[in-house]
Amino acid sequence: MGPMGSRLSDRIAAIAPSATLAVDAKAKALKAAGEPVIGFGAGEPDFATPDHVVEAAVAAARDPRNHRYTPAGGLPELKEAVVAKTARDSGYSVEAGQVLITNGGKHAVANAFAALIDPGDEVLLPAPYWTTYPEPIKLSGGVPVELPTDESTGFRVTVDQLEAARTPRTKALVFVSPSNPTGAVYPRAEVEAIGRWAVEHGIWVITDEIYEHLTYGDAEFTSMPTLVPELAERCIVLNGVAKTYAMTGWRVGWMIAPADIIKGATNLQSHETSNVANVSQRAALAALTGGLEDVARFRQAFDRRRIAMHQGLSAIPGVTCLEPEGAFYAFPSFQAVLQRPVAGRTVSSTLELADLILEEAKVAIVPGEAFAAPGYARLSFALGDNDLAEGIQRIADLLAR
Repeated sequence: MGPMGSRLSDRIAAIAPSATLAVDAKAKALKAAGEPVIGFGAGEPDFATPDHVVEAAVAAARDPRNHRYTPAGGLPELKEAVVAKTARDSGYSVEAGQVLITNGGKHAVANAFAALIDPGDEVLLPAPYWTTYPEPIKLSGGVPVELPTDESTGFRVTVDQLEAARTPRTKALVFVSPSNPTGAVYPRAEVEAIGRWAVEHGIWVITDEIYEHLTYGDAEFTSMPTLVPELAERCIVLNGVAKTYAMTGWRVGWMIAPADIIKGATNLQSHETSNVANVSQRAALAALTGGLEDVARFRQAFDRRRIAMHQGLSAIPGVTCLEPEGAFYAFPSFQAVLQRPVAGRTVSSTLELADLILEEAKVAIVPGEAFAAPGYARLSFALGDNDLAEGIQRIADLLAR
């Protein structure tokens, strides 16, 4: 019997539920019950998938070729498109044999750890981190080693911190820029320095580039294996169409890695899921080969909302917020708010504060506890401008009570 007499296996019983999806579910339940909920919880663009992508999917659905099994590792045409797109956007040259098409970005994450991690291997995980990362590490028998960061370092980990955490068991580093949940983007020199440190010590880097196109102001995305070519032998790049092309529901991601790792991960995927749905793969092909005009349109809207959200949050007494440089999240600190009663109630954590904000103001935010950053919260600015302004105003009004 597992813990507490659970009928589940110990391995599965130990998985923490996704806190971001939990908040989203609670908010959706309230909304369904007729409550005027504004949700800052979801990590997905609020735009429709571009028309040309949808049209390609409609045509693909009518083509009997797509009604059959295709290679487990992905359509050859889509792999070639990933190769071309990676050269175009990252300046990173890879071959089709280094690409695996996965069922969304999360599947790429899970495959990467499964292919790389042995029981007892340590994986350096700068915090705050996206809620999913620790779970596949643990499922692979690995040990996540959290490296806390805060506003004082712009939520960026330093080489000194990495070096202090390194042990003979350190196998890999998870590197994310632009970051979910903080919106931080590492400057080129820091990306390069971290890459050089990893090469020097023979440490793998798993770099999640899913938000590569969503940077603002002076912040620029750089790809670590491009800046440090020697890293390529020990680097796994994770990416997908979800955030760039507003395609979260289509479930297409990919991993790029040395050929031996891809071979192993493809073998695993052939037993787990076989190929990604062909219609989705054809849609992703249209997205990757169709230029970046839609992305520019999305980014412009996100940039406008980012500025509005940063100004709105910063104007609330007791709330401090770094200006987001990438992705579509703000990550304000509510630490000063927790020192005093809120609406006549004592709130001791951002977990409780988020609950109170949802109940009283009908606004959903994700508490920092979900990202190993108590005292903070994540607010997505991937929602309409009016809802965004109204939601921030409701939070401000509640905290002023």
